[in-house]
Amino acid sequence: MNHHTGPVVTTARGAVRGLRRGDTDAYLNIPYAAPPRGAGRFAPPRPHEPWDGVRDATAPGPNAPQAERRLGSLDMSPYFGTGWSRGEDYLTVNVWAPAGGGDGLPVMVFVHGGGFVAGSTRSALYDGSAFARDGVVLVTLNYRLGIAGFLDLPGAPANRGLLDVVAALRWVRENIAAFGGDPRNVTLFGQSAGATVVGGVLASPEAVGLLRRAIVQSGSGLGAFTPEQAARVTEAAARDLGVEPHADAFAGLSDDRLVETSSRLSGIDLRAGTHRDPLIGLSPFSLVLDTQPAVSLAAGPGADADLLIGTNTEEGNLYLVPVDRYSASTAEDVDGAAARSHPDPARLVAAYRTSRPRASFGELRSAVMGDALFGAGTRALADAHTALPRVATYGYEFAWRSRALDGQLGAAHGVELPFVFDLAHLSRLRGPAALLGPEEPPARLAARMHGAWVRFAGTGDPGWDPYDDGNRVTMRIDAEWSRVEDPRGRELEAWTTA
Repeated sequence: MNHHTGPVVTTARGAVRGLRRGDTDAYLNIPYAAPPRGAGRFAPPRPHEPWDGVRDATAPGPNAPQAERRLGSLDMSPYFGTGWSRGEDYLTVNVWAPAGGGDGLPVMVFVHGGGFVAGSTRSALYDGSAFARDGVVLVTLNYRLGIAGFLDLPGAPANRGLLDVVAALRWVRENIAAFGGDPRNVTLFGQSAGATVVGGVLASPEAVGLLRRAIVQSGSGLGAFTPEQAARVTEAAARDLGVEPHADAFAGLSDDRLVETSSRLSGIDLRAGTHRDPLIGLSPFSLVLDTQPAVSLAAGPGADADLLIGTNTEEGNLYLVPVDRYSASTAEDVDGAAARSHPDPARLVAAYRTSRPRASFGELRSAVMGDALFGAGTRALADAHTALPRVATYGYEFAWRSRALDGQLGAAHGVELPFVFDLAHLSRLRGPAALLGPEEPPARLAARMHGAWVRFAGTGDPGWDPYDDGNRVTMRIDAEWSRVEDPRGRELEAWTTA
């Protein structure tokens, strides 16, 4: 294909040439901030230098330094992508827009997940073509990960990965009209670690005025580490690297060394006084905040942004089924999961046993883990948001069960993504060890779920009643959709009274 015929858009830093595929224009690898190199990896994002001529935006670019990630027997490559694609100029966005642009279209900006250490815009699941087809300008972004993005270092600003997301939102405000988008109608959405980052942005005063709506898919408004917890990770990283725990000492180290050390930091005990580890040992990195986003929501754009928020029914299955720990679970494993994440584990387990009298140990363990990671923090963020006067809150629960891994994967963490992006038809998502399993998903599920997300971005209403403090109305998304009130009330109540 002759790239010299592709669509050209002029941004504030220079012109870019994209790809036209049918009714969609795609622009890949456009910088929104300067390359984070040397000491710049531990500094706030800075503006990118302008370029002369027309920059080629037809091929994917580099991504954040990261180790390869695997999840047992499940093929997660469509989610994590192909690992680290090297190159320093990786603080970039991909933009999908209706061919020929448009005017004043809703804009959606997606923050990928990956435990704060992995993932990128190159992943197959984040192709924005379906959004562009449906009249949305979709933006995906890379942000700093691991030590460069989230290690809390003296001499460096905290939460640099989150600052990158805010910088990308500023880029959107300045440039998205050139692609046909309305800079005043931006919906920030993310999944997993990306959803927790979205919650952090909602509570960040520096992001005020940059977004109008937000979608939090399987994140947590209680997922941040305290500075004291983060300091333990910093000490361990400095010890492993043999340097002082200060940004100046880290600035001289190669990305390879930082990635290698990152991989060795799991398993640090972050329990401190009344604080539990919000990531239950799954990642040594998260946001680092004095107050959780669910508590400080009103201080940022959250006070003015409508929110669509939810979780999947069997989140914890992703961390158990692919590594053969689900069916092998014991009563001790259930108690252990509760002890890691709750000050009164016996009372917590009792609440789950009462509401699920016939549950296996695997089901109980998965439920406790899923709520420790996502459920309790999602409910806290949703409840805090309903208390704000000017905005609407909508809840969902994704319940469709993938038959992957002998039918056991279920409505696990991440299974909703192909439906949101209307990519459930991709052949690489189908098979006994693929995310969506061997069978065809229900024909209309992707179109309907993707449509609800598009409708929310355009109008602020996904098509069902708001969640509010009284009854917590939630749309249960499955082959059939059903309106439920406070679907997991008894179990989640056990977390709020901790």
